[in-house]
Amino acid sequence: MLKSLNILNYRNIREASLEFAPKLNCFVGLNGQGKTNVLDAIYLLSFAKSAFTSQDSLNITHGEEMALVQGNYGEFTISCGLRKGVKKQFRKDKKDYPRLIDHIGLIPLVMISPNDQQLIDEGSDERRRFMDVVISQLDRKYLDCLTKYNALLKQRNALLKQYADGPCPDDLLEVLEWQMIEPAEYIFKARTAFFEAFEPYFAKTYNAISGRNDATEMHDELPQLRYVSQLQDRDLREAYVKTRQRDLILGWTSQGIHKDDLEMCLGEYPLKQVGSQGQQRTFVLAMKLAQALYISGVTGDGLQVTGQKPILLLDDIFDRLDSERVERIVEMVQSEEFGQIFITDTDRQHLTDILKPNENAKIFHVENGQIA
Repeated sequence: MLKSLNILNYRNIREASLEFAPKLNCFVGLNGQGKTNVLDAIYLLSFAKSAFTSQDSLNITHGEEMALVQGNYGEFTISCGLRKGVKKQFRKDKKDYPRLIDHIGLIPLVMISPNDQQLIDEGSDERRRFMDVVISQLDRKYLDCLTKYNALLKQRNALLKQYADGPCPDDLLEVLEWQMIEPAEYIFKARTAFFEAFEPYFAKTYNAISGRNDATEMHDELPQLRYVSQLQDRDLREAYVKTRQRDLILGWTSQGIHKDDLEMCLGEYPLKQVGSQGQQRTFVLAMKLAQALYISGVTGDGLQVTGQKPILLLDDIFDRLDSERVERIVEMVQSEEFGQIFITDTDRQHLTDILKPNENAKIFHVENGQIA
């Protein structure tokens, strides 16, 4: 649980010192005032990077040379210092991490925002990233394997382009391919296990948001998630050998777990093609809320059996949904199955109305980077 947050020169927030409620915290203000920047600062402390840009210097307030974000989680304090032209300083209790990758998973977090529509609209890389973010918070070896595999894949692709106009020595490619097999197989097994455990959570959250009744819905309207991987029907080592010449012509590696996908369907048809805006939004929201349940390991009877409940960030999602879906989502996230929650919205009365059952919620007003 994030007990307090201090911000200095982060995006448009020049200075803020905030103390939070253990369950619900709401940020109200017009668009462009800094609500999302508060959530991004919280995201930064979990993932050691912004949710919106990979260039750290862009997160420093315009005209300033440095920024600082510090969060107190009770048992420890996490801080991130940014300075233009200097490597960022990321610390736990005033001690630098040897590797930033070692921090991932300490503070599980799920962020839901309008940008999640990219899961539907964009290519398979977005859906792989979704799986990677979830699994990496729980499995350190997975993150190590993913880093290793991507580095080797980059080397293999570079070789393929280098020898595009001439024969490439098989032994050069073979050395890389042998090194890629082990991390690829681990990633495939981890993604398979993730999907098998994740799918029931997705079905649960989709039904809860939409008000669906499995007994009355037509089969062709059922939401479907499918994990698709080349490794489901082929040996990767043999596949590399068979496709070397084609890969040389293409200039990139056509086989491997970097081609995996998480197919999103209604019945047997792609969600992107047949789903209404409401169905698409419900589908993505269900995936992200299921992500939170999966991470915490909450069972059907509400008992937390593994992991810890992640912090949940809900950024400007309510004005895109009808009132019934909003009520169902709020009722769901206020249950014991979910942990601490941070919400942004443009309408204070709207938030006040939907949060009435919870007297301990804190509401912050955000205007031009000032938070009260």
